[in-house]
Amino acid sequence: MIDFLRRLYLREEFEPRLLGLVTNPFYLARRALWQAMSDFRAHVSGKVLDVGCGTMPYRALYVVDRYVGLEIDSPQARARQRADDFYDGGRFPYPDASFDTVLCSEVLEHVFSPEQFLSEIARVLQRGGRLLLTAPFVWDEHEQPDDYARYSSFGLRFLLERSGFVVPEHRKLNADAAVIFQLVNAYIYKVTRTRFAAVNVLFCAALMSPFNVFGLLLGRMLPRNPDLYLDHAVVAQKR
Repeated sequence: MIDFLRRLYLREEFEPRLLGLVTNPFYLARRALWQAMSDFRAHVSGKVLDVGCGTMPYRALYVVDRYVGLEIDSPQARARQRADDFYDGGRFPYPDASFDTVLCSEVLEHVFSPEQFLSEIARVLQRGGRLLLTAPFVWDEHEQPDDYARYSSFGLRFLLERSGFVVPEHRKLNADAAVIFQLVNAYIYKVTRTRFAAVNVLFCAALMSPFNVFGLLLGRMLPRNPDLYLDHAVVAQKR
């Protein structure tokens, strides 16, 4: 029961179900990420590499020839028992042009040398292959101390183009009032989090679920602001 509550509270494999309004402090962010990765399904085909795969939260979205998960080698990553392969933070363990599609979701901010990292992605992609990438713009520090950067839309495009990609599609997620309510919940989460899963779910239901609801409603009712948003979602193509 405790493990179930913990997974419910910090759910990564997140579909936009109504239950998340009550139990997930990051409902607004996860909902937008899931929707973007779902909308990008037409760009995912062939042999797919999920870089920094974690628990592979988007695996079920795609029907592909082969799906490979890659993680930087660590005891935590090996304990999850989800990744197919591990690497040392430098060169990926694959030959050139090995994959048709690469996914990389909420990983780039944890990479200290982003140009080297993106060049490795370009190296293992086929010519014309696609990269689906998400990265935060406005977000608190997390997974400390391995949190190194935030990127504006201009900075992210510059990095991708310098690494051998063109960017046919770039979305700014939660570029509306939802960004405010998600940040409020991120604050409440940090100051109320305990070691007890049941208590955390109770705090979320009592304190954070109203902000989830207000974020959904006012995000649709009030004007959008394309200069303030939570995350980037990008489709990039290898030149």
